[in-house]
Amino acid sequence: MRVLVTGAAGFLGSHLVEKFLALGYEVLGMDNHITGNPANLTHLNGHPHFRFANHDVTRYIEVEGPLDGVLHFASPASPIDYLELPIQTLKVGSLGTHKALGLALAKRARFLLASTSEVYGDPLVHPQPESYWGNVNPVGPRGVYDEAKRFAEALTMAYHRYHGLDTRIVRIFNTYGPRMRPNDGRVVSNFIVQALRGEPLTVYGDGSQTRSFCYVDDLIEGIVRLFERGTNEPTNIGNPYEFTVRQLAERVLALTGSKSTVIQRPLPIDDPRVRQPDITYARATLAWEPKVPLDDGLTRTIEYFRKIVARETAAAR
Repeated sequence: MRVLVTGAAGFLGSHLVEKFLALGYEVLGMDNHITGNPANLTHLNGHPHFRFANHDVTRYIEVEGPLDGVLHFASPASPIDYLELPIQTLKVGSLGTHKALGLALAKRARFLLASTSEVYGDPLVHPQPESYWGNVNPVGPRGVYDEAKRFAEALTMAYHRYHGLDTRIVRIFNTYGPRMRPNDGRVVSNFIVQALRGEPLTVYGDGSQTRSFCYVDDLIEGIVRLFERGTNEPTNIGNPYEFTVRQLAERVLALTGSKSTVIQRPLPIDDPRVRQPDITYARATLAWEPKVPLDDGLTRTIEYFRKIVARETAAAR
C-alpha cells in the first residue's frame, strides 16, 4: 500500500506517517512548513519506505506512480493560526482539499479528510453526535477554520456522490501529545509550558468550559482504522471523558510539580463552552475507543516539553 499524507510535518501528520510506516506502508509526505516542523520527520531521513516533498497543496499536486490512499491533513489548526494565517487556513481547506481530491480521483485512491470538532462550533447539543449540524459563526475569527473544514467536508461528499470516490471524513476532537508546538495557543501545551517555565497558567474565562482530551496515539489508531475499514460517513474520533479547563490546569500543576499560580483572562470570541464527542459510531464501526488515561498522556507530554524548555533555558544563558 502506498499513501500520500499532506501536512506530514505537523503534529498529527508526523505521527500518522510513523504509524503507516510501522504497518508496512510506503509513505509520501508533503508539507510546506507554514506550521509544520521539519524536525518532526528528521528521524525518518533515509527510511527506505518514506519520501518527502516540500509542496504547497493549494497548487496542483503531481505524484508519479500509483497511490492507494490520499490523507489530507494539511492545515493550520490552532487558535493562534486562525488569527495569524486566516487566508492560508481558508485556502488549504478549500483549494487544498480540491487538489487532494483531484489527485485521489486521478489515482482511484481512497481519500481521507482530516476534519474537526470545530464543525460543531459552540454546540447546542451535548455530547456531539455526527448527525448534529453545528452552531458556527461564519464571520467570527474562528470561522476561517470552522467554515474551511465544513466546506472541505461538503466537497469530499460531493466527490463521493458524483464521482463515486471512496472517501472518509474524520472529525478530530481535542488531541494532545509530543510534537505539539510550544506556543500554538492550545490549552494543553499552554498549561504545560507555562508550568515548566514557572509562569502563571492562563485560564480564559472562569475555567468552567469543558474539553475532552485524546492522547495522540489513541487518535492515530482510530484514524488508521477509519482509513482501512471505515465508511464514507463522518466519524467522530476523540475521548468522550470530559474535563473542565480548570481541572486540566490542576492536573498539569500536580504532574509537573510546579508552584505556578492560575490567572484568568477574558474568554475569546466564539470560544466553545462545551466539547465532547459521542463516539457511538466509531465504537460500532471501528471497534475503537481511547485507552490512554489523561494523567498517563499528560505525563508523556510533559516529558517532551520538559526537554524543549530545558533547551530554551540553556540557550538563554
